[in-house]
Amino acid sequence: MTAKRILSTIALVVSVAGAASAQTATQTITFQIDAINQIAFSGSPSLVINTATAGSNPTGATAAATWAVTTNQTGAKITASIGSNMPAGLTLSVNVTAPAGATSAGSLALSTTAVDLVTSITKLAQGSMAVSYSLSATAAAGVVSSTTRTVTYTITGGT
Repeated sequence: MTAKRILSTIALVVSVAGAASAQTATQTITFQIDAINQIAFSGSPSLVINTATAGSNPTGATAAATWAVTTNQTGAKITASIGSNMPAGLTLSVNVTAPAGATSAGSLALSTTAVDLVTSITKLAQGSMAVSYSLSATAAAGVVSSTTRTVTYTITGGT
């Protein structure tokens, strides 16, 4: 190979290398995550009181359901209330199982005033947790035909 040919080859390689030089660009991406607080309850609980032991109030009834929660906040809580109070002599209570790291208040009677059922819910997504409803009655409640109450659950976000 001649010196002239070697120089030509080197010049060609250098010119190609110069033409293939690197180029960069940047782009700014904006993002955010808003507060997320979601709850869902499933099941169709039905409570019927139809027995008693002589000398005692009627035997209470229980029913089960499930619930799920997703929150990306710290210190969220679940409250519950019913739209109208129970008839005299009847008490409707609910016990909501707490998700990991949270605290359940246990079984609480429901009324038109919201009660805190679960507190200290922090940054989690958990489902298939137990809900237990109970209905208790005194003899003074008498006979109550089939009726309903809607339980309103509310999740309040923390920070």
